[in-house]
Amino acid sequence: MRLRGLILTLAALLLPALATAEIVVNVDQGATAPLPIAVPAFGGSPVGTQIAPVITADLASSGLFRPLDTAIFPDRGLDVNTQPQFDRWKAISAQALVTGQVVGEADGRLRVDFRLWDTYAGEQLLGLQFTSTPENWRRVAHKIADAVYQKLTGEKGYFDTRVVFVAESGTKVKPVRRLEIMDQDGANPSYLTDGSYLVFTPRFSESSQKITYMALRPTGSTIYLLDIETTRQEALGHFPGMVFAPRFSPDGRKVAFSAEKAGNTDIFVMDLASHATTRLTTDPAIDTSPSFSPDAGQIVFNSDRGGSPQLYVMNADGLGARRISFGAGRYTTPVWSPDGKFIAFTKQTGDEFHIGVMRPDGSDERLLTTSYLDEGPSWAPNGRVIMFFRQARGGRPKLWTVDVTGRVTRPSPFPLAASDPAWSPLLN
Repeated sequence: MRLRGLILTLAALLLPALATAEIVVNVDQGATAPLPIAVPAFGGSPVGTQIAPVITADLASSGLFRPLDTAIFPDRGLDVNTQPQFDRWKAISAQALVTGQVVGEADGRLRVDFRLWDTYAGEQLLGLQFTSTPENWRRVAHKIADAVYQKLTGEKGYFDTRVVFVAESGTKVKPVRRLEIMDQDGANPSYLTDGSYLVFTPRFSESSQKITYMALRPTGSTIYLLDIETTRQEALGHFPGMVFAPRFSPDGRKVAFSAEKAGNTDIFVMDLASHATTRLTTDPAIDTSPSFSPDAGQIVFNSDRGGSPQLYVMNADGLGARRISFGAGRYTTPVWSPDGKFIAFTKQTGDEFHIGVMRPDGSDERLLTTSYLDEGPSWAPNGRVIMFFRQARGGRPKLWTVDVTGRVTRPSPFPLAASDPAWSPLLN
């Protein structure tokens, strides 16, 4: 699971002088037409024909770009060091153009150069170079897509990331729940646990490639910490009752979770260095699903202390709890966005489930999805897209994504039954 051999060369590649982008994709408009963009196959190594489709798929999945069909491209085999004939690309309405080249170095690594062009202004907007071991070519493609996304939207990309989730198989009588990890686009899936015990609610650290999750065995439940880079696993605590929803603090030094003791479920925080545990809530209601604010000063959680599951925010020391959800329905699984602007949640109204967002003060509540069962939101690291799991009546759960406007809802490329997704931070 190690991430190896990828280097970003910071020096820009220039033909004409870099210009201020004429193209701007407004991500905050309620409805905006996707930007037409062309991504021809990269020249040089045959790997270039594989890189371009990954870039294309990444950009298309955001809903902000409309990659054009390669069948209408006016030119092929473009030289990355030669300025394109812009009139030919304007004729097919390509507002942006990505060109690139892959070269095998003497040491066996790949060097990938790419440029982003504004075809209507006739200017280069961006040029970068990456080097990588051959097996990491997909990561190079994701990094190029991230660079294009950031240049044209002004927001950080989220394509060079991974997702950990619960892969579900077996039967209702004998379920099998294994941790699995994959690239955000569904590539390179691999199991992290063997299925000999049930796993629940995996969560990524926001500061490292570490995961915390809950394992359930006949003897009780255990919280684990798993380092994906080293594969080292550590038990953080064994609990005779149920333990739920562990989640890291933003700096990765603490884990908040809920645990049942003497019939009461409350929220606790554990210091990962000392394993010292502090109880934050003492209400006789069920308090669960804690999630830190990005500045670590507050925690959002759900509680039925008001008679039904609702969202509450408290200070990180457990004081000052206040209710923020007041709509009809049951609110659960809150999670703070990485940029601090929103809290995502699951909401049940009657026989329908929704993924929604609201401001941390409870204002501006919006429901983004509706289905028989939508649950378990997890934010992309740029706070723009939410992954969740959806289950049709009588079916198995599948992973889906929705953007924060609710306009772009898509099934994940992972085809099998899966639940409880958690999005990683950007890879280094």
